[in-house]
Amino acid sequence: MVFSSVVFLFLFLPIVYIIYIVTPSIRLKNIILIIASLIFYAYGEPKAVVLMLISILANYGFALIMDRSNICIFIAVVFNVLLLFVFKYLNFFADSINYIFGTSINIGEIHLPIGISFFTFQAMSYVIDVYRKDVKPQKNLLKLMLYISFFPQLIAGPIIKYHDIEKQLDKRDINTDRTASGLKLFIFGLSAKLIIANTMGSIADTVFSYGSDELFPLLSWIGAIAYTLQIYFDFSGYSSMAIGLGRMFGFDFAPNFNLPFISKGIKEFWRRWHISLSTWFREYVYIPLGGNRRGKIRTAVNQLIVFTLTGLWHGANVTFLVWGLIHGVFLVLESSAQKLFSKIPNIFKHIYTMLVVILAFVIFRADTVSYGIKYIGSMIIPSAEANISRAIELCDPYNITIFVIGVLLSFGLHIKIKELMSEKTAAIVGYGISVALFALCIINISASTYDPFIYFRF
Repeated sequence: MVFSSVVFLFLFLPIVYIIYIVTPSIRLKNIILIIASLIFYAYGEPKAVVLMLISILANYGFALIMDRSNICIFIAVVFNVLLLFVFKYLNFFADSINYIFGTSINIGEIHLPIGISFFTFQAMSYVIDVYRKDVKPQKNLLKLMLYISFFPQLIAGPIIKYHDIEKQLDKRDINTDRTASGLKLFIFGLSAKLIIANTMGSIADTVFSYGSDELFPLLSWIGAIAYTLQIYFDFSGYSSMAIGLGRMFGFDFAPNFNLPFISKGIKEFWRRWHISLSTWFREYVYIPLGGNRRGKIRTAVNQLIVFTLTGLWHGANVTFLVWGLIHGVFLVLESSAQKLFSKIPNIFKHIYTMLVVILAFVIFRADTVSYGIKYIGSMIIPSAEANISRAIELCDPYNITIFVIGVLLSFGLHIKIKELMSEKTAAIVGYGISVALFALCIINISASTYDPFIYFRF
């Protein structure tokens, strides 16, 4: 079930919210949310519900016996990693072995459960927090089940760490203001997804469907920038919807994006892009590896390890691995030449950052690294057989309007405008815009069949 479906918007969400509000105790509210979350997940992944429940029960048990044996944390991490490996990477691993050694290992088709990367990382953060004694083991199975399965962030994040939400499982504020602001945030995210991301996605899909010999600079840049905007508004829009829904039910989730396209360096970019993933890797991988405390070479190695894993986290494909390594290499270069990098004017640092981000996303989007490299080449090398009409067809007034709006929003124009208003005026305008946007979203849902969610496959 997706947030932008009629079933979710006009059936599932209203029913769950009304039942939740009229339910008196926090314990019963938690049970309502657990039941709703299982229904939500089973709607699209009925068999995978069993897998998620096994993960919850296993990690619940690991945490309870953690104090009795330190080896338990090793077993817990291996269990979670193995779960992810089997369902997400086993076929990729077998294909790689076959390619390298000429073997013919056939694992068979393994279905990738939606959201497995997200709920597995949340489960791991819980058992690791318990091992570190940052939190106490959760003896109430239902509370742990709610933490891992809560439907707003179950299938596409953001990744919520247990120590950030522990107290909210027992006590949280639910009132009209929080519901209204959460609903407004949800609508803004829904609009970003349906109006901007889907429009840019249609353009990107068209361009990336062409063979590398059919591309030329103008067309290739249109496709690359369109995809960059698509993945940003798709994922940030979904995160806003998840955070807004969480607020409606009394939960506070930290922002997952903070205007990443204004960054002046790859290091800054990752402080603003998919914040929940980058902080997860920092807390549970980078710092345990030694962080930046063991010299420059070891720091560089740690950074490359983290970004290799970040790339693989996104999917079992060499393109994701290369995408992660590109970011890792540029981060290492920035760190190694920090004094020199700091002297570069901000405008050039920003241009450099956007070039790296856009070109890396070409590899990310490509089906193969070879096609991605050829695509990047077509962005630079003029073509004698350029079919300019293909680019012109994509630049109709509607697409141009949405593109301009997307660029302005990604650079924070709405925040600048809001700062010029009083708090009361901003609130009134914000709610007015949200009503208009919701109407547009309903029109979009009823008129369009194109509604991909990029991060569902991760």
